[in-house]
Amino acid sequence: MKSYLITDPKYFTNDIKKFKDILNNIIINNNIDYVCFRDKSSENYEELARVFVDTCKQNNISNIFINTHINLAYRLKVSGVHLTSTQVDNIQYSKSIGLKVIISCHNELDINKAIENKADYITYSPIFDTPNKGEAKGLNDLIQIVNKYNNIKIFALGGIISARHIDLITNIKVYGFASIRYFIK
Repeated sequence: MKSYLITDPKYFTNDIKKFKDILNNIIINNNIDYVCFRDKSSENYEELARVFVDTCKQNNISNIFINTHINLAYRLKVSGVHLTSTQVDNIQYSKSIGLKVIISCHNELDINKAIENKADYITYSPIFDTPNKGEAKGLNDLIQIVNKYNNIKIFALGGIISARHIDLITNIKVYGFASIRYFIK
């Protein structure tokens, strides 16, 4: 099962040196396959994104994504962009400029739109309780989604904070899991 680290300034800070140190420590201490720079509040977003990309490349992570900012992802020459569910109309443009696309999905309508527009991956969330993200979908719902939509790679997301959560979703045969807090130890 693939692992997908998503950053958040709440845990990573917007201080460049501290950010790099925290990210390095997390990468060294975890087996991470995919990474996404996500920051909705820092004023030095692009500078942090550059440090993020450089740090990930120095640590031999090749699946690097930037959240929502398509043109920045293109300029930084990363693997792709992680779009919100409201950015479904940007999938085809992102792919046309050579970016892979992960898109956030919260229901079957979102998933069908992602598939129609040829997204490469989706995150499906929230699986477990997570702050400010609505009611958890639960494992039974995830099982149904994974079985029904076996034509797209699905990352389980939301409230995955422990080895127990990983064990529970591993048995479902989901492509991977995405998390912010799981990697913060």
